[in-house]
Amino acid sequence: MKFTLSWLKDHLETDASLEEITETLTDIGLEVEEVEDRASRLAEFTLGKVVSADPHPDADRLRVCQVETDEGVKQIICGAPNARAGITVVIAKPGVYVPGIDTTIGVGKIRGVESFGMMASERELELSDEHTGIIELPSGEVGDRFIDWLAANDPSKVDPAIEIAITPNRQDALGVHGIARDLAARGLGTLKPYEVKPVAGGFPSPIGVSIDADTLNDCPHFAGRVIRGVKNGPSPDWMQDRLRAIGLRPISALVDVTNYFTHDLNRPLHVFDVDKVKGDLRVHRAKGGETLMALDDKEYTFLPEQLVISDDHGAESIGGVMGGAETGCTAETVNVFVESAWWDTIRTAYTGRDLKINSDARYRFERGVDPEFTRPGLEAATKMILELCGGEASEIAEAGAPIETARSYPLDTKRVQSLVGMTIPKADQIASLTALGFSATGTGDVLEVWVPSWRLDIQGEADLVEEVARMASLTKLEPQPMRRAKPGVPEPVLTPMQLRERTARRTMAALGYNECVTYSFIDRDSAALFGGGDDGSMLDNPISSEMNHMRPALLPGLLQAAARNQARGRMDLALFEIGAAFHGGEPGEQHLLATGLLIGGSGPRDPYGARRPVDVYDVKADAEAVLAAMGAPAKVQILRGAREWWHPGRHGMICLGPTKVLGVFGEIHPKILAAMDVKGPAMGFTLWPEEIPMPRSKGASRGAVEIADLQAVERDFAFVVDADVEALNLVNAAAGADKALIEEVRVFDEFIGGSLGEGKKSIALTVRMQPTDKTLTEDEIEAVGAKIVEKVGKVTGGVLRG
Repeated sequence: MKFTLSWLKDHLETDASLEEITETLTDIGLEVEEVEDRASRLAEFTLGKVVSADPHPDADRLRVCQVETDEGVKQIICGAPNARAGITVVIAKPGVYVPGIDTTIGVGKIRGVESFGMMASERELELSDEHTGIIELPSGEVGDRFIDWLAANDPSKVDPAIEIAITPNRQDALGVHGIARDLAARGLGTLKPYEVKPVAGGFPSPIGVSIDADTLNDCPHFAGRVIRGVKNGPSPDWMQDRLRAIGLRPISALVDVTNYFTHDLNRPLHVFDVDKVKGDLRVHRAKGGETLMALDDKEYTFLPEQLVISDDHGAESIGGVMGGAETGCTAETVNVFVESAWWDTIRTAYTGRDLKINSDARYRFERGVDPEFTRPGLEAATKMILELCGGEASEIAEAGAPIETARSYPLDTKRVQSLVGMTIPKADQIASLTALGFSATGTGDVLEVWVPSWRLDIQGEADLVEEVARMASLTKLEPQPMRRAKPGVPEPVLTPMQLRERTARRTMAALGYNECVTYSFIDRDSAALFGGGDDGSMLDNPISSEMNHMRPALLPGLLQAAARNQARGRMDLALFEIGAAFHGGEPGEQHLLATGLLIGGSGPRDPYGARRPVDVYDVKADAEAVLAAMGAPAKVQILRGAREWWHPGRHGMICLGPTKVLGVFGEIHPKILAAMDVKGPAMGFTLWPEEIPMPRSKGASRGAVEIADLQAVERDFAFVVDADVEALNLVNAAAGADKALIEEVRVFDEFIGGSLGEGKKSIALTVRMQPTDKTLTEDEIEAVGAKIVEKVGKVTGGVLRG
């Protein structure tokens, strides 16, 4: 919604400055989007006086003018027929930008004669469409700024234009009068009364109007009257100035009046050329297939149920949206029918959307126009047309009646405190509502508030509270701390599992992984590769054929993301995701996973050859780092036996025992990579945060660091085992010989063949024993060594190497 300051002051008696007005508009919910200072583009134009105007030596229509300016007498070539000595003109010096022709003036030669500027016309300064000659001013001194002259003599030409954003519920602010009402209610001035006096008709309307019975719900009221003997010339300058200021092009007095009322009073109108209308006008629903050439010179084909105004010839107007070109007014029009109707908001929106028409009428009717102003709007428009165009008005032809809008809602004056948090006296609440057009009755705390017909958006007590708060200004709302539900230190907002999830996310990001957020739905084939794809996890109504199953793991989504990145040349990838995977279709059949994926090199290429392909040990280290950050115990076991999508010989399960699995790391099976079109090898890990035991202490503080004050003892063991025995089995067996005393077991050597014979190998271990209560004796160390040899032999069949 756009309007000028002087236009606003036609409805609002105020001494407020432009800045105060714009700040108040935003404060009451009518956000100012732009203030157009129309004078700024004319700031560099000055006044000059033509001293002489001699014919151009080489052009019949050009004159060589000597013009007195604030910089002395300048020579300017001009082709305007009114260029002559003695007139005061508007000068554009070299370097000045002329908005009407989008040109910056320079010094140039015209037919061999130099010109040092330009004398401007009104169209070149975007003041009007007049361009038959240059501007002649009746007064003014040489060197004065043109905008200063305009401000003193024709202020409408430099009137500031204000554009505000209108929310869908504020249809009453789509007219300048409604905006003035809001400002007056805030106390920024006094709303000028607007009275509409009926215009007596001199003869019966030769055009009748009717509404089909099945159309009354969407067009309950239709009124109009004939005005004969009008003269449709240009509209007055003040009206043209205002229409141009808001971006509309003046067309003719009759059309400009309808546009003016649309923006001034939020009352869209339409005028028909009576001599082109065949018979009476009828409002009805389209059957479908009818066509109309509209005022925008486009032909539209109606759909069934769309509202149409027709005469005996056919469709002549699109109800609530746009009129037709065939019965539109022209300069030759002498008899008009002025139409004012009320159209349903929903039906108008559907019609405009289906026909892809955006018009000022549609914009207002689909938001809501005052139904009780249909006939008064017609009377006001009639009065203005008679004043501007002359003629004689007929009696009003009318069909239907305004819809019933009278309604009231109770308002508890104490409700403002609970809903808004502001204390507003009852008298102030009544005053604000009254200024906005409401009426309130009642003696106690509860008022009965009647809603004006132009406020279709008010539907209950909460809306009334909002109106009161708007007028009181929400900027006065003082922040108040929320009361605590319980005294003392509040409990943590995040649950322990949410904290664990956040820690895992931050740790993986710190390790250099990029987070992915993939769909929880995947295709059946991908789900089947990871142990899913059964009927229990199938969706009844999938959004696509590639998203018909719940994901059984996070790896499928990460691998699909990796494939898309590889297809675009991104070969080094470090991706992770934390989210739910599903082992069934019932509520609760899901589990939290944290999954990472590494593909490509360990780093960028460098001259030192440090880059290498990622391997199992990279993801093992990352998995252990994430587990440690989430609070997993430091002592864990690495076991085999993961699911089939892991490489059978290049993976490990991180366990706290044979059945307590915290995570899996390793290489993704090549068959899986081939099925998902991923170029490998690919390394990954999957962790189960919910399987990590919760700490015994729920406090935020950490326990004291325990540092052993006794010397640790290390012993080396070399075991001969079968060649197919994994070193991991020896490490786990040795560590389990005495869990309290043995702190660490490491592999430091492997020997195959030689004197050991065919099918044998030697694995050397270092076992570190850390006492806590006393220094170990030699006998105690030997006893632990015997346990290690016994346990390794029992688990792996290994014997000490001689």
